[in-house]
Amino acid sequence: MARELSLDGAREAREAPSTPVAKSGRAHLRELDDSQLVAAYLEGERFAFNELVGRYQERLLNFIYRTIGDRDRAEDLVQETFVRVYRHLHRFDQSKKFSTWAYTIASNLAKNELRNRSRNPLVLFQAIKKNWDADHRPLEFEDSTYAPDDLFRKRHLREKVEAAVAELPEHHREVFVLRELEGKTYDEISEITGVTLGTVKSRLNRARNRFAQIIAPMLN
Repeated sequence: MARELSLDGAREAREAPSTPVAKSGRAHLRELDDSQLVAAYLEGERFAFNELVGRYQERLLNFIYRTIGDRDRAEDLVQETFVRVYRHLHRFDQSKKFSTWAYTIASNLAKNELRNRSRNPLVLFQAIKKNWDADHRPLEFEDSTYAPDDLFRKRHLREKVEAAVAELPEHHREVFVLRELEGKTYDEISEITGVTLGTVKSRLNRARNRFAQIIAPMLN
């Protein structure tokens, strides 16, 4: 579980009295879409920000963790992501998708993290393999209906897949994780990474080809 966000606005919301009005208001917020929540927060509804955090904290944690391979550091970067969202929400273009903007901030922080440190592929692989959550991703490797031998083979395959992903170059790994593990569209990936749609498709194609080359001998 990600660490609780430590922002003044979020803290005030958590510590506010649990009156019937507050409860009713917070329940209503859950029915709003992201753009409506942003508008509500900018109009003074402080609980709206907490709702946005609740919707995206775990998803952003999984994305950053899969990108940098360090869960503790990923939690720190999720905190920083929402600090930046909190500080700059008034500048957000409400004609755009909030999720894309949040992922873009998280992606930039993850890129900076990778630039600022040196990690060999083995360390990265071990970190990813240790705690990589399988929830909410298109690639599923386990099913309780399988026999024990089948489950062993599927777990083995998952480890091989994770090892192959870890070997991809940074800019290829990023689009691969966003598309294959996060299920983002090409347009969303383009906005998050700040590159053209053509570049996204090119990088993803190369990432898939490289992934296939890496994993093929592992499965022999």
